[in-house]
Amino acid sequence: MPIPLRSDFDASQLRALARKTKDGPQARRLLALAAIYEGASRTEAARIGGVTLQIVRDWVVKFNAQGPEGLIDRKPAGQPSRLTDQHRQHLVQMIEAGPIAAVHGVVRWRLVDLIQWLWDEYRLPISKQTLSREVRALGYRKLSGRPQHHAKNEAAVSAFKKFPRASGGNRDRRGRWQAARDLVCR
Repeated sequence: MPIPLRSDFDASQLRALARKTKDGPQARRLLALAAIYEGASRTEAARIGGVTLQIVRDWVVKFNAQGPEGLIDRKPAGQPSRLTDQHRQHLVQMIEAGPIAAVHGVVRWRLVDLIQWLWDEYRLPISKQTLSREVRALGYRKLSGRPQHHAKNEAAVSAFKKFPRASGGNRDRRGRWQAARDLVCR
């Protein structure tokens, strides 16, 4: 015995909802269920929807429980966050306070250092990518200084910048030379 559809809708209402919706899969499901309201078999509704009988049954169960909104595809929730609000608060405090070189062994926090701290403090395994996402959500950004060569000589750089630039020679001669290169002579 198939599961009956809820009685507060009819075929014309479902067809009207299918016309109004911007979600194509929801419209297809609504039209298949409208066919059932009109007396079509579940097999015929499955043909209209382009699915199997089991999927039509699932649509009926969702429709009965949630109405037309139950036929919209939703993104699955995914894994819950490993960090709780307490972890986040403690993490913010640690970032704000900064590391103590004698205690933490570093002079600035890196993600790998914070991962190690979370493991030592809470036995909480977390990946670098996940912690990066969490830290960004807390309003912090990863900053890195511009790399410099270890043998860079600042005095030589400033002395080089003080040299006069070559003017390119005589302007008239340069102008004649450029005119000779033009496609159309002036």
